[in-house]
Amino acid sequence: MTVDRSDHDQQTREIEAAALAALRSQARLGPNFHPEELRLEPDGVLLLRGLVEDVAAKKTALEAVARLDGIRGIADHLHVMPAARMADDELRVHVRNGLITDPSLEGLEIYDIDDGAVRLMRGAPLGVRGRIEVEVKKGLVILNGSVPGLTTKRLAGIIAWWVPGTRDVINGLAVEPPEDDNPNQIAEAVRVALEKDPFVNADQIRIGVSNTLVRLTGVVPKESERAAAERDAWLIFGVDRVINEITVRA
Repeated sequence: MTVDRSDHDQQTREIEAAALAALRSQARLGPNFHPEELRLEPDGVLLLRGLVEDVAAKKTALEAVARLDGIRGIADHLHVMPAARMADDELRVHVRNGLITDPSLEGLEIYDIDDGAVRLMRGAPLGVRGRIEVEVKKGLVILNGSVPGLTTKRLAGIIAWWVPGTRDVINGLAVEPPEDDNPNQIAEAVRVALEKDPFVNADQIRIGVSNTLVRLTGVVPKESERAAAERDAWLIFGVDRVINEITVRA
């Protein structure tokens, strides 16, 4: 069956319009959200490029368009507005040092990739359990290598996101041996993030996970702590939604 070109173009415009409407209907983006580029490719992949306020807005945007009919995939080029301006070299050093100084990652070799040159920055003389390669391109932190567990993979991503100059994290770390992901794995990673965050008392917060949705409950003394806990949950690789039911003690 031959599809009329004009009909195909009209269908493409309708899907693009529906995607833009879905984005603007999200409270984290708002009715005035203007992506730099929103285009449906001939293979049904939606190219989405632009800047958003934080990781929560980025994930909310991706989930909103992923549900639409006619979209077979998303080419994600949404990036987060960084909290601080950093050159790529500076950002790479901060991420690398964060990985090196975390005691949970002691058995991993840490490599630095600068303009294609790979340099060993920290070895693991007592036995190598894996390796993490850190590369930065225009504020995008790229993590490659292999690590011995999903929680370790997620922790590396969190450390990269915590550097204020980071615009996005591409977590390409392989898990060896492979592990099946599940809600318990996600809950463990959220717990690790909260315990490592100096602005959060993890003992005051309870974590529930259903599929890729995280629900936070508990009581904290300050709104800033409530917000920090939610942000940490959004940063976890594999988390698509966060419901923050933490209350602030009066």
